[in-house]
Amino acid sequence: MASPDQDLAPVLDKDGVRLTVDDALATVTLTNPTKRNAQSPALWRALAEAGRSLPGSVRVVVLRGEGQSFSAGLDRQMFTPEGIPGEPTFIELARRDDAELDASIAEFQEAFTWWRRSDIVSIAAVQGHAIGAGFQLALACDLRVVADDVQFAMRETSLGLVPDLTGTHPLVSLVGYARALEICATGRYVQAEEAVASGLANVAVPVGELDAAVRDLAGALLAAPRDAVVETKALLRGASGRTYDEQRAAERQAQARRLRDLAGVGE
Repeated sequence: MASPDQDLAPVLDKDGVRLTVDDALATVTLTNPTKRNAQSPALWRALAEAGRSLPGSVRVVVLRGEGQSFSAGLDRQMFTPEGIPGEPTFIELARRDDAELDASIAEFQEAFTWWRRSDIVSIAAVQGHAIGAGFQLALACDLRVVADDVQFAMRETSLGLVPDLTGTHPLVSLVGYARALEICATGRYVQAEEAVASGLANVAVPVGELDAAVRDLAGALLAAPRDAVVETKALLRGASGRTYDEQRAAERQAQARRLRDLAGVGE
């Protein structure tokens, strides 16, 4: 997959993650295609740093992976007794007390949490494999545009683990409890047609058209007034936790803010 940001000087480029910014559009690229963009704690720290490094001008963030796969999941070296040099092994993590283990997993999750910030809209451009942690990283984004060769799978259960990188909440929200349980418990592949039909993906396109489709979507998002998009995103994100009447009230409050802002009238 060609890099649409290769001519821009990176804001960050480390540990398999590159961040570039072109005015209101930022692109986060996973840059280890020889390992199918396998994930490690170092990569997660770099992703979290990318989120902290976004300039205030950024409105849309595109997440993509170089090569034939978006991300094939955890680096397999993490499953070996020696693990990844400089990182805790699974055995070492398991030996930590409850508070330490919880803090370690929470730190890993920071790479996956910032994509749904109210001030940005994030788009995952997903081709090939998006397995386990790769699936959860795609789920961390607001929107997903997929290539017709995409293969989503949640393989943690087959390894005796659970999905713990923030993917369970969006998965259930998108496809419902029963299908989410079936996808996670079986570890089966979800391909492009099902991904679109079930709500996992917004649209599927041929592999060669993925970058263009994402650019078109980003352009459409950037064409709308920023404050209106921010307010609308906040409304929609909070809808599932509100009653119908509470949502009506939230709509009124948000619209009042927009009307006053457009009219230049202070509250």
